[in-house]
Amino acid sequence: MEPTVATTRPAIVTVDDDPGVSRAVARDLRRRYGDRYRIVRAESGPATLDALRELALRGEDVALVLADHRMPGMTGVELLEQAMDLFPAARRVLLTAYADTEAAIEAINVVDLDYYLLKPWDPPEEKLYPVVDAQLEAWSATDRRRPAETVVVGHRWSARSSQVREFLARNRVPYRWYPSESAEGARLLAAAQADPATLPLVVTPDGEALVAPDDATLAERVGLATRPTADFYDLVVVGGGPAGLSAALYGASEGLRTVLVERTATGGQAGQSSRIDNYLGFPDGISGAQLAERARRQAVRFGAEIVTTRDAVELDVDGPARSVRFPDGTAIDAHTVILASGVSYRLLDGPGLGDLVGRGVFYGSALTEATACHDQEVYVVGGANSAGQAALYLAREAKRVTLVVRGGTLARSMSSYLVEQVEAHPRVRVLTRTEVVAASGDDHLEHLELHDLDTGRTTLVECGWAFVFIGAAPRTDWLDGVVARDPRGYVLAGPDLLHDGAPPSGWTLDRPPYHLETSVPGVFAAGDVRSESAKRVASAVGEGAMAVMLVHRYLEQL
Repeated sequence: MEPTVATTRPAIVTVDDDPGVSRAVARDLRRRYGDRYRIVRAESGPATLDALRELALRGEDVALVLADHRMPGMTGVELLEQAMDLFPAARRVLLTAYADTEAAIEAINVVDLDYYLLKPWDPPEEKLYPVVDAQLEAWSATDRRRPAETVVVGHRWSARSSQVREFLARNRVPYRWYPSESAEGARLLAAAQADPATLPLVVTPDGEALVAPDDATLAERVGLATRPTADFYDLVVVGGGPAGLSAALYGASEGLRTVLVERTATGGQAGQSSRIDNYLGFPDGISGAQLAERARRQAVRFGAEIVTTRDAVELDVDGPARSVRFPDGTAIDAHTVILASGVSYRLLDGPGLGDLVGRGVFYGSALTEATACHDQEVYVVGGANSAGQAALYLAREAKRVTLVVRGGTLARSMSSYLVEQVEAHPRVRVLTRTEVVAASGDDHLEHLELHDLDTGRTTLVECGWAFVFIGAAPRTDWLDGVVARDPRGYVLAGPDLLHDGAPPSGWTLDRPPYHLETSVPGVFAAGDVRSESAKRVASAVGEGAMAVMLVHRYLEQL
């Protein structure tokens, strides 16, 4: 990347791995637009992403990204796809040879490509400038105003303050955080006449002050959809993880009136993953939050409704209708239901551990807390992929990350590529055959007690941050007596329901259940909530899509 100076001019970013072509494009762009735009030149996809991140951190704007398609390591399409997350309003143009026009046309759908240019572009007055002029004009007409921020005032070690920040972050709601002891935090508390003992204080973009709001109130006040727009749908999807988002996307795109209901935020446990390296189509990896947000946008674009802070508590069956009921007594009725509620983290059991949740003990990645771990001793509890990914992510900032594992080796439950990365990282150590049995601290976590399963010795260690990934259990109690489950609570579906080839008792149809169909006709299960599922993001996405195919088959017979 060429040297830059601070400026308020928006940027035009151009990338080509051929230095001669890169200089020529930048020269022609600078000649025409240099007085109004800063021209940023790079010669690889990763270098361009670094430049874009730097611009984003400085609060600068990008008007256009012009990328060569055929680059080693990262193609222009792959680059533009990642650039969308950093500058969604920037116009995207692909520079390509005639032989690659088919790839360029496909990219129109993949990355919402705005235009593609063929090499060579001489003379630029005829082949380059008219295209760039049109793209810059379209960018200038776009409403790029930053959304008004929600303000959160809380105590660093307040469990509810942590939960509110995590809720807003996972739902992609911009917010600004002020500690209650800071000057601005104290000023806001005084202005709202809020008691510092009752935190957090949330100030919405329109100036409304909310003291320790619950998730439903918070969601409503910051503009998230919390109520469905209709009384009856073709399909209700319960759960917004990969399986649920996939089902909502395919249901809506195939013409079904579809609503997805989620108790907290879309993405599920996968959405809290700091990095997913083995998901098909993302050779450089992708964060769970990015994957979830892209899927959410895609589903909404096809017409799916997404309703948050709705916790399903009952499933009713009334003839051909299925009703999903909520704690406030309201319900959504539909022809079909896809259960994609995933699983919830299991909790550590031991003195002090429950009292310190949100005050140093966190379940899942809790990525909003990661920056506070700078130069700290951090413990990650668990031995599966999610724990390994979190350890590597936290090790970027932490002084040291200790991975506490009950098993004798990471290889028992962690993918081999991840084991290699964990064991090679200089700031990550692994304690096998060890478990956390207690925690202590005044207003926040200060110590953990570690029990060695081989020697029986218990050791007290200093620790201010512990992130826990010790397995999960399905949240299916609300289906008790209606949908058949296995002894662990996972939903039985398809062939798992058959006994000596016969359908389950109470089955009313003259056919056996479809592959993902539960013991209730028209109710399907997809993803981690299903008994004997693969517990992988890719398989969950596939099951969500398959469930919609079976929904169509079911509806054809109504």
